[in-house]
Amino acid sequence: MIKSYISIILFLLLTSSINAQEATRSHKDSLNTIVAKYYELNFNIFQVNSTVEDIDKVFDLFTEDFTYTHPKYGGVYTREVLYNGYIRNQKNGGYDGNVLEIKILNKIVGLNAVVVEKRFVRKEEERKNEEESDMTLFEFSNGKISKIFEYW
Repeated sequence: MIKSYISIILFLLLTSSINAQEATRSHKDSLNTIVAKYYELNFNIFQVNSTVEDIDKVFDLFTEDFTYTHPKYGGVYTREVLYNGYIRNQKNGGYDGNVLEIKILNKIVGLNAVVVEKRFVRKEEERKNEEESDMTLFEFSNGKISKIFEYW
């Protein structure tokens, strides 16, 4: 009898922990919505008439301990360092409207993570230039972006 109770308890513990790790449809949809908003707000920043408020809107999507990792361009950036970089780029005219579109080619949504394949479309000498696609990994915590890893 005790073995039966122990078996039942173990079964319930195992199945409840398995179910707790599944990403539901609504969970995946919410992650998709945050990633779409991130790219929409970044597109706005890349335009000539963007403002500091546009930058602030992107950073509202991030957790307080957010980090941005881009090994090709210097490694790991804290939220503060990345924010200051956005502001500096804006003041120096780095956001000149040459980004015409950010095309999302593919997404894989998991539990608190999304991997995106995207491509920038830029204006170069009065024509459109579609860049090579690249990969970005987003990690989430409490409904906000906690980490971004760039793999390009």
